[in-house]
Amino acid sequence: MSERVFVRFPLRQRWQHGLLIAAFTTLALTGLSQTFSGTWIGEGVIGALGGIEWVRLAHRTAAVVLLVTAVWHLLEGAHHVFVLRRPLSILPRAKDVSDLWQTVRYNLGRAEARPRLERYSFEEKVEYWALLWGTVIMAATGFVLWNPIATTRVLPGESIPAAQIVHGGEAVLAVLAVLVWHGYGVHLRHFNRSMFTGTLTETEMRREHPLELERLLTEDAPPEPDAAALRRRRRVFWPVCILVALALAYGLFEFVTFEETALPTRRPLGQGFSGSDSRIARTRGPWAASARAR
Repeated sequence: MSERVFVRFPLRQRWQHGLLIAAFTTLALTGLSQTFSGTWIGEGVIGALGGIEWVRLAHRTAAVVLLVTAVWHLLEGAHHVFVLRRPLSILPRAKDVSDLWQTVRYNLGRAEARPRLERYSFEEKVEYWALLWGTVIMAATGFVLWNPIATTRVLPGESIPAAQIVHGGEAVLAVLAVLVWHGYGVHLRHFNRSMFTGTLTETEMRREHPLELERLLTEDAPPEPDAAALRRRRRVFWPVCILVALALAYGLFEFVTFEETALPTRRPLGQGFSGSDSRIARTRGPWAASARAR
């Protein structure tokens, strides 16, 4: 007889995960190759990808995809909370601390069994919140590096190399976390296919999320929200959601087009730079006059 399966991730969340994989992989490959461009492997990757201009273009395109995915995820979370009135299982809880302590004791041979986990383990929560926090850091430092002229109108010039150090260090940390932590916990210790198939079997649920399985088997399904209440909430949520999405889209557009600085990384031999060359520094808004003067 076929085993009972439980839906864990709907299709839209699997799409978000797919976009995240594509964006993260591209960012790591193109970003680390630039960070370590003085090494043979960095030069080799840049050459294999078609040169530094293509690497920079791919890096910035992947950054935009990552930010769009993050906005989509946050708006979906807001709908989950304010419209459906469902709890966020990914929020940290006191039980996560006790689960961590029991896991350490089990790995040291001081506990008889691993902790019995709910929908998300403490490891998954750490990964999730580290990803969100890392995205904020990379977006902030990426803006500084993408718009150095505008940044130095507000912050001291030292902020540019400082942002470069933080950006590169966070990138190395993120890649190592994915390869070591996520790679071992999800792919080596046991291959968890739920983010690709959307489901887990009862055996997998009993092994990985026994408390959630017990709740699903013993409790009735949560009642569907009242239709009239849903309509009222959606009448409030969707206009606000659209306004927020438009504001974030405009902010992302400004992020991408606000300033274009030194895009040509190599000039033809014998061709100097001209102060009127709009490709060297092209800014909009209150920084335009200062950029042209430079």
